[in-house]
Amino acid sequence: MSKIILYSTGCPSCNVLKKKLTAKGIQFEENNDQELMRSMNFIRVPVLDVDGNQMDFAAANKWINEQESVQ
Repeated sequence: MSKIILYSTGCPSCNVLKKKLTAKGIQFEENNDQELMRSMNFIRVPVLDVDGNQMDFAAANKWINEQESVQ
């Protein structure tokens, strides 16, 4: 099983990814630690991390759409 972390500040784009992950039944951890995000040199959020592969909103959206529903 993949380790999936959604780095989020609760922005509209963050909420879109959160809703899509939940709708597909994909288990994920949400991280809102802005200090950690700055230390990781994130310029903007959301960032979806799947087993160390970090994706911006567009790439994350595409990845989620390609996943089969777990439900």
